Amino acid sequence: MNLEQAAKQLEALGNATRLQVYRTLVRAGKAGLPVGGLQEKLGIPASTLSHHLQRLIATGLVTQERQATTLICRANYPAMESLVGFLVDECCVDAACTTNEEEAAA
Repeated sequence: MNLEQAAKQLEALGNATRLQVYRTLVRAGKAGLPVGGLQEKLGIPASTLSHHLQRLIATGLVTQERQATTLICRANYPAMESLVGFLVDECCVDAACTTNEEEAAA
């Protein structure tokens, strides 16, 4: 993952409503949720949900699939794993990591 893509995804998740939408989809698992079910769970207006979903889809964090007349939303787990990996990839490369016990003793 490159820095620009990570920044766009983190920016999308920087909104409380979008983060709530995303976490709800992550919890739903690979089956995802229909848009109507997602709206019911979150209690937000359809237009607001649509706006936030479009942002998450544009950054690759969420996918949508039409099944007849229903739109199913899913968290894009490979994208999530890539973003998390990007964040922790170089942990402690320039310095030794300390454990919580070592930090508490300091």
